[in-house]
Amino acid sequence: MEDGRSGGIDLSPWGKYSRRYGVTYSVLFHGLDAAVVAGELWDRLLAPAQRTVICEGLQLAPGPARRLVMFIASGHDLGKMSRFQMCEPGAWARVSESLRADTGRWRLMRHERASMHAAVEILAGFGYRLEGNDSPAVRVAQILGAHHGRFLQVDVAGAASDRRVRQDLGGPVWYGLRMRYAALLRHLTGATVAPARVSVAAAVLICGLVMVADRLASQVHLWLPRALAPAFGAAEHYAATQQPAGPGATESWAAAVVSAADLDRVTLAPVPFTQAHPQVPGPNVLQTSVIEQLEPAVAGRGPGILVCTDSTGAGKTIAALEAARIFNAHCGTRGITVLQPTTAIADAAYDTLTAYVEAHRPARAPVAVVHNHSWLSAAYPDDRLAGQEQLTLDEAFDAAYERTGRPESRVTVPSSFLRGWDQALLAPFAVATIDQALMAVLSVRFEALRMLALCGRTVVIDEAHDYTPYMQHLLERLLHWLGACRTPAVVLSATLPAGVAQALVRAYLAGAGHPRRRLAEAAFPLAYPGWLYAAARDATCTEMDAARRTVHAHEQRRTVAVHLRPVRYRRYGGPQRSVAPDERLAQIGAEIALVAAAGGCAVVVCATVADAQDTYLYLRHTLTWTDPRRELVLLHARFPGHQREPLTRRVRTWLGPRGPRPQRLVVVTTSLLDMSLDIDADLMISDLASLARLLQRLGRLWRFEKTWHERGGPAGHPRPAWIRRRGPRLTVLHPVGEDDATALPAAWQAGEPVTVLEATAALLQRVPERTVTLPDQVPPLLAELDADLGVPPPAQPTAVQTAHQARSQAESHLAASQAIPPPGRIGSLADLYRRPATAGQAPTRAGERPRRLLPCYRQPSGTLSLDRAGARALPDRERLRPHEVRAVLERTVAVPEDWVSDTAGCPPVPPSWDRHPLLADLTLLTHTPHRPEPVRLGRHLLHLDAELGLVHDQAP
Repeated sequence: MEDGRSGGIDLSPWGKYSRRYGVTYSVLFHGLDAAVVAGELWDRLLAPAQRTVICEGLQLAPGPARRLVMFIASGHDLGKMSRFQMCEPGAWARVSESLRADTGRWRLMRHERASMHAAVEILAGFGYRLEGNDSPAVRVAQILGAHHGRFLQVDVAGAASDRRVRQDLGGPVWYGLRMRYAALLRHLTGATVAPARVSVAAAVLICGLVMVADRLASQVHLWLPRALAPAFGAAEHYAATQQPAGPGATESWAAAVVSAADLDRVTLAPVPFTQAHPQVPGPNVLQTSVIEQLEPAVAGRGPGILVCTDSTGAGKTIAALEAARIFNAHCGTRGITVLQPTTAIADAAYDTLTAYVEAHRPARAPVAVVHNHSWLSAAYPDDRLAGQEQLTLDEAFDAAYERTGRPESRVTVPSSFLRGWDQALLAPFAVATIDQALMAVLSVRFEALRMLALCGRTVVIDEAHDYTPYMQHLLERLLHWLGACRTPAVVLSATLPAGVAQALVRAYLAGAGHPRRRLAEAAFPLAYPGWLYAAARDATCTEMDAARRTVHAHEQRRTVAVHLRPVRYRRYGGPQRSVAPDERLAQIGAEIALVAAAGGCAVVVCATVADAQDTYLYLRHTLTWTDPRRELVLLHARFPGHQREPLTRRVRTWLGPRGPRPQRLVVVTTSLLDMSLDIDADLMISDLASLARLLQRLGRLWRFEKTWHERGGPAGHPRPAWIRRRGPRLTVLHPVGEDDATALPAAWQAGEPVTVLEATAALLQRVPERTVTLPDQVPPLLAELDADLGVPPPAQPTAVQTAHQARSQAESHLAASQAIPPPGRIGSLADLYRRPATAGQAPTRAGERPRRLLPCYRQPSGTLSLDRAGARALPDRERLRPHEVRAVLERTVAVPEDWVSDTAGCPPVPPSWDRHPLLADLTLLTHTPHRPEPVRLGRHLLHLDAELGLVHDQAP
């Protein structure tokens, strides 16, 4: 109590320092700031389900658990009371004479490790059990040591022993002051009860909360004014943080900090179904069954996993949103996170989720989009970023950055804090690529923050079939952790194999604590179309009513013609080459000629970007177009983002349910438009792909026919008469050799597994011209393919089956070596970081990681610019503004690593980029303005074409 009063304790050790203003901020005051912010986050960020997991993991009631979390947050920087104080000479000069004279033989170490070492004996003195790796003293110390992203191993008998701490972190004055600080923090926060245990799940969630509290309290514009007008004592400072922030303020300082960051969990008010989903006249049969059958099951048994399978375009997304509403209402969870396989699909899902949230008319409900191209998303346009850029250390009082409240006009636009790269997952509603979630089960920095963000809301995993065995294993581990944290999960797919669905359900229930042996013996039947809910509490299952399933299948039934066409594969080479009638390009041209002459909307899906560029050039040169720039569109992943993103949105609008639909449109693309995009094509041509992808593409044919029939056609031109006479048709191009056997081009073999492509071709060859009835024929077709691939393994497998099994097993084994252990197999929390990696290096997918090229232009003056005209020079200043960083990132193109293995002729990035995590690894592809010669990188020739995107060729 005396230490908390004015002059009662030495406040000179600093935790924050501004070089510009020469101002220090007491490490004790910063700890108290983090404590009260953590208390606010406990009340407002954590969902009830998360608080339950922490309370059970600590074996404490909610009140003591909250106070303990505040105490842990307050002590995260105790390690700064060490040789760390000498890192800034100006700040060190302000430390008291008695402390400066008592350095002893201290040694420099990272302050988070010093916090962990110092905490072990301090916590033991407070009554925390100190024994093995799972004892409370060790685990709480590891939480303190992980507040900068990684759990560290504690050597209780070595570096963390009382003797070594006294030697390494200063003399007796420093030692005594650390002990007094810890006792004062414990006294002020009221955390007098020591936990009997600290479970792994509770430790991870608490650590994530401490990370968020530290980031919030460390914002310069928050601590610098408090440093300029400091309190006289610790108790006074602590009390002030919990009182109104100023005259007329209605919130305390800590509450205002959390409010400004938009970290409140949001509960959407109940609204009628047609208000939440205005795009449909009412729920279909499957959605009705979810509303009527799932709600009583969840109300009685709590969180669990819901697996929903149905054909594309049948309304799975709406069913998932209704399931999330039900889970959140009965499971103590708040908010939704939707996970998608690619960035293009995530952007489309962001629009859907934003519309859903806005339909509930909340006062404030930020929706974030989280992926490596999120700077291009509509969630972060330049006009909303103006004046809202992240503050750097010494810019707190610049006039352009004075805080004037929220400028956003839409309630769903995220705050600047939620635009942080990993912080964005904390938004109440988020859409992310699956990679962002898989990083929560990899040894990636701030993994605990990602796990905190994912737990406590309903997690929707879309397109669950589109993952390799490697990613499938990581997804199972993620579901295991979600089950351990009692987080509801919804899995959606149009072509999910029964075996994969069973594995996902078993992984979730194993995380919830059910023995694996018993789960292996249990059956989890999933009919198609339909859904299955398995409760975390007792593993009991609820299925879609069989009669309803039959009615739904009948209502959604549609028939599509599938034609397999053998073709010879050759690259285009230009208009000077004569293309033979049996070549791939000629077959495409013959189909598209009907569209060019009589109208319609067609999509040509190519296996590679190079094939898409060839196809586009061939169609442009050989067919007659009224307006080729509008009627013939090329769209692929190797356009710079500032071109690709608006083009993707235009295609989605043209072919969307409301149009305006053009009279004539041909989209030449890659797998970019495969999944979760709400578009309708009159006809489609596709290079050979896996059966699952072909079935997905079938879902884009005449997708809105039933809706248009019921509610009127789209704005713009209707479906042409010749298309209606022929009906929906998918033409699959099958590359063959001289013997008419499958001959896959080498470039195609780098995509999907060769065994899967060959098995798909063999299946389609049995009936080259067939009609496929959706959804009835999806399960038998997938089962037929699985039999060809040897799933499950047959007694005497063929060579194709053996190769497929070997590849799958190798990927699963690799994933098992990369993933963090399940909670039940963790002793020391350091087991979570045996293979440390940064987010940029996270192995979320097997194979080579892509590299990023930045096409730029060398002007006659020698300067480099982002544009051909030289109007936008490459930004290079000590502190880059966010809009400058985005101007660079939106012009980058991802390429295979092999293409940039030889960059000897490339200029270095500007000096300021070397220190920027998003710019340091870029490779500059330097063009000469108005001269289209390709740039040579080793044996690769690359150049950026305004019409074709990045063009790649091999040097002779």
